[in-house]
Order: sequence, then structure tokens, then C-alpha cells
Amino acid sequence: MSNIYIGRFAPSPTGPLHAGSLVAAVASYLDARAHHGEWLIRIEDIDEGRSVPGADMAILALLDSLGMRSDREVVWQSRRKDVYAAAAERLGAHAYPCGCNRREILDSRLGVAPDGAAIYPGTCRHGLASGRSMRSLRLRVPDAPDDAITFIDRFAGPTTQHLASESGDFVLKRADGYWAYQLAVVVDDADQGVTDIVRGFDLIDSTARQIYLQRLLGVPTPRYLHVPVVRNASGEKLSKQTGALAVLPGDEAAAIDALMDAARFLGLLFERPAALAGFWERAIPAWSALLAKREVRAAV
Repeated sequence: MSNIYIGRFAPSPTGPLHAGSLVAAVASYLDARAHHGEWLIRIEDIDEGRSVPGADMAILALLDSLGMRSDREVVWQSRRKDVYAAAAERLGAHAYPCGCNRREILDSRLGVAPDGAAIYPGTCRHGLASGRSMRSLRLRVPDAPDDAITFIDRFAGPTTQHLASESGDFVLKRADGYWAYQLAVVVDDADQGVTDIVRGFDLIDSTARQIYLQRLLGVPTPRYLHVPVVRNASGEKLSKQTGALAVLPGDEAAAIDALMDAARFLGLLFERPAALAGFWERAIPAWSALLAKREVRAAV
């Protein structure tokens, strides 16, 4: 691996930062610091319809109070629409207009992807039917057997996804006019020079699609590490939709408590420090020790 390390944390400002998101933030920050690299913050507000006014600044203020500050200027996806449009143009014939609505896709789907999305059957692959107009823009994935994407996750080890059967042609620009997450995240990571992505395991199913987009756009593929996701008492991923509480440390002691909860969830074992700076002094070497064990296991 190159000595250059650039990591990032990319929250969506759909509400206050919750404990599950804090785990991902802490893991990404620790990984960057353990590798003596840069840590960036990107606000993933490309879906402006779901963004809550003021949530972005609240997230940044909370991270700052926990000792996590971006090493560069913070980037907002909503300010980069022209960049995503230019990337879509570069995809050329790999992208095509789709006129199907949600009901039609559900009725004709080939199955359900690991992330719960309907697998598109390719209805508009060869052109829009007469009388149809474009609703969304899709990316054409390879047919089997050329659709297999394999990558090494630093925790989970070798992972393979077959795009044709597990994803299908996926959306680049949505029917509501917003650029899709898959395109925006690939373009942003490439533009920021991100070398390592540390995020929740719920996003591992997006990785193959993102790698395929990286190849088509001719940009480097980062290393990936997906940490376990925090779940509520019902076993659901902790989120705003499942009643996750906001992380609201009111003082240094509360901040340390929130960080210690995240560290314990990640499997980091060390005594609670008295000061915030002491948390990071203990957590960074603990993360390095955990990496040494997990990465060896993942490589086997």
C-alpha cells in the first residue's frame, strides 16, 4: 500500500447524528489516524428532499466537540451537481434512459437485491418504447459471467457480487431529478483522492456497483473496510427511522461516554480516560491492534 492515506466520513444530514453513525465516524477517524493519514468530512446531501435544515451544521459541531475535525474543507454534494452530470456524460453508451415507473419495476423485477432494492429486468435496455419518455438514467451492467466483481474487505475478507443477478442495471439519476448515491459517492471519492473507505456493513452491497463505476470512469478503487452496524432491541439497523436517539453529549464527560460506547461496540478494550484527548491517545493504538488481528483473519 502507498504511504498516502486519505479517509473520509460522509454523513447524510437527515437529522442528528445517532449512535450507529457515530460508530462509523469513530472507525473511519481511527483508521486514518492509525495510518498517519488525512481524514475528510463530506456532507452527502445529494437527496435534498430528505435533508433537514441545519442538520449538517449540527453534525459538524458535534464531531468537533468530540475531537473529530476534517483535515480539509468540508464538501457538500448538493453543490456538485454539474460534476456528477459531467461524469454521467463520460459513461456514454454504458448509461441509458429508463421510462419505467416504480410499480412497473416492482411488477417485473427479477428479484430483490441484498440491500432490498428491486432488481431491474432491463426493460429499457434497448431503447424507450414508443410513447415513453425518460424518467431515470440507468447504468448497464455486464451480462453473466462477466458481471462478477470481487474485492477484499479488510474485515470481511474476499467478497464477490454478481451484478447481473444481484443488482441489475442500477440508477444514476433518479426520477425526481436527483443524482443517485452510487454515482455521487464514486465521483466524490475520486475527486478527493480517497484511498480508504471505512463505513458500516449495511453499505457493503453497494461496493461492487461502485467498483464497476470506478472502472468505467477510469478512477482508482479504494480499499474497503465495513464495520458492524449498531442494531436496536428488535434487531433492526439503528437509524432515524427505527427510533435511534441523537448523540447529544453536553459536556466532556458525556462526550467521552459516547465515544467509549462506540469504541466498545467496535471491540476496543481500554480504560475510560478522564479527558477527551486521552480517549484518542488510547483508542488509536487499540484500533491498530484490532486491525492487526482482523486483517490477518480476513486474508486467510
